[in-house]
Amino acid sequence: MFTKTNLISTIITAIWGFMGGYLLWGVLADSFLNNHLGTAAGVPKEVPEWGLLALGCLIQAFAFSSIFRHWDESRYTTSDGMKYGILIGVLVGLGNELINHATTNVLDLTGALVNGLIYIVFYSVMGFLAGLIYNKVK
Repeated sequence: MFTKTNLISTIITAIWGFMGGYLLWGVLADSFLNNHLGTAAGVPKEVPEWGLLALGCLIQAFAFSSIFRHWDESRYTTSDGMKYGILIGVLVGLGNELINHATTNVLDLTGALVNGLIYIVFYSVMGFLAGLIYNKVK
């Protein structure tokens, strides 16, 4: 579980999780998603809790990298990583976003679908990075 490759993959994907998440949601999609908020009050927070955000990115990256490690142990490629990331993005992004839309007032349907697609992009890049690391560091 704590191999050199997994550790490096965890660190790199955690950095992507933090910085890429900021880029995708905090910069590129911020105004769009704010225009598609539901009626829930106080969403999103004015200032994130940076320490918890970083810890969450690290935990997520560790789980992502650890599961990917068992994805196809005979070979690791960036393409395999992207396929894995897309599946995780569909699971977390589209699946969870539609469930959230059905049960909460956080985003309208357009916002939920676009947010789900952003998750697919986010996790496909994370998968690409994990595949790259697992391919190069043996």
